[in-house]
Amino acid sequence: MKQSTKVKNRWFIAASAVGIHIAIGTIYAKSVITLPIKELVGWTKPEISIGFSIAIAFLGLSAAFLGKVVEQKGPRFAGTLAAFFYGAGIIGTGLSLQLASLPLFYLTYGILSGIGLGLGYIAPVSTLIKWFPDRRGMATGLAIMGFGFAALIFGPLMNYLFGTIGVVNTFYGLGVLYFVMMVSSASYLEVPPDGWEPESNGNVDKTKTRVIEKDLAQLTAMEAVKTPRFYYLWLMLFINITCGIAVISVASPMAQQLTNMTPSSAALMVGLMGAFNGLGRIGWASLSDSLGRPLTYTIFFTIQIPLFFILSSVTDPIIFSIIILIILSCYGGGFSSIPAFIGDVFGTKELARIHGFMLTAWASAGIVGPTLASWVSTRTGSYAGTMSIFGCLFIVAFIISIITMVSIKKSKAESLDQAVMGNELPIS
Repeated sequence: MKQSTKVKNRWFIAASAVGIHIAIGTIYAKSVITLPIKELVGWTKPEISIGFSIAIAFLGLSAAFLGKVVEQKGPRFAGTLAAFFYGAGIIGTGLSLQLASLPLFYLTYGILSGIGLGLGYIAPVSTLIKWFPDRRGMATGLAIMGFGFAALIFGPLMNYLFGTIGVVNTFYGLGVLYFVMMVSSASYLEVPPDGWEPESNGNVDKTKTRVIEKDLAQLTAMEAVKTPRFYYLWLMLFINITCGIAVISVASPMAQQLTNMTPSSAALMVGLMGAFNGLGRIGWASLSDSLGRPLTYTIFFTIQIPLFFILSSVTDPIIFSIIILIILSCYGGGFSSIPAFIGDVFGTKELARIHGFMLTAWASAGIVGPTLASWVSTRTGSYAGTMSIFGCLFIVAFIISIITMVSIKKSKAESLDQAVMGNELPIS
């Protein structure tokens, strides 16, 4: 892979990553597009939701199986390829609505967009890890925050366009817009030159005092998936996403049932959930640079265990909302901290592929979380059982996080001992 002779500005790399994530993050505007699509072609909400589920499933699958493309062809090629898939998926969605073809909707909005999502998600994030060894959490949190905020940014625009140019033309226009945004952003993406360090970037931060810690190992993707630590991280991410998505899926009706919150107040809470989801991504990820990723994940679970157990018994709407917003900030923080966690533990040798394999937890959780929440609440007639189950899952996640933290500390201590022994001189 060819490198340009001039070293690029890593903050522009970060801005490019944000640009791609804002474009693909619009997939989460599902609540904005569902009713207009239903009114236009008459499909039911479950039928439309299947398209979203397919997209998330293919996000995980494409991230897992196409991570090799990012490593071999580079982030610019991968980002551009993601633009073609995602742009074609959104434009194709417009065509499927014009033809009122549900199978075509699943193919375009589900499969094509999903492939673009997976590639577009991992390509910039894996690149940022390499450009920001001193601020991995902050850099990846910035990009993934863009993914979380995308629906808030484009949701109002979609509503406006639906009322002015129509649903079909909106998808055609947005498909072109997303394609241009992603191609433009991908054109600046590039991995840093071999041996590059932040101080050599030309824009030296004189106030920077952060010490760049050495990665625990430099493993290939196939080596990483054979280690227990990969599955520790996978399970922690899976549980955090499963419980978070489940809360998102039932937050509004649960708030109205438990606290007598009005529909308009519940809608306001849902909007704030999106904001805290996005802010949690940059906030927690940045904090993880100081606290360390193992401790940050342990804090996620320590906070959420009691919150899930008491949530179903809270009747005050303000307290209920505060609990929900804290949970959503941890949910977002789990997303944004995991790429840096992967880099810390497995290194950057094949980070895109490892991150892709890790995101299968997202695809799995996207199915398990809402399904489990719906099934339990239907069987029991209340949300208490559902929240208790998720609280127990977080206890499992907490135990795993402690095991992971102890394991990493032990490995670091062993590496330090070996380094000290290697530097010892024989006594004369």
